[in-house]
Amino acid sequence: MSKQYVIQSRTAEQDGQRVPLGARSEIVGSLSKFNTMAEVEGEDTLWGPGIKIELPSGEDPVNQMLLYIVEEEIAWLPIVRLAKQFDWSVIDIETGRELQP
Repeated sequence: MSKQYVIQSRTAEQDGQRVPLGARSEIVGSLSKFNTMAEVEGEDTLWGPGIKIELPSGEDPVNQMLLYIVEEEIAWLPIVRLAKQFDWSVIDIETGRELQP
């Protein structure tokens, strides 16, 4: 069974709610530059090195995504790189702990 995380923006609005991660098309386009993309264009599941990211169906802008570790040996470098690049908060669903890249 793969480990599951929630991806959210690190930035919060004045009311404490997290800002959206971005427009769906921008997220998909940006992640494709990091070798993370759908097997078939338009799908909600993006595959990258050792990871799988699920976008919420029909949500635009995207507020959060699910991240699954598929191959732990190679997943952590892409996860840390993406979290830093996009200013993501990556939260372990089981423990509630946030990954600090």
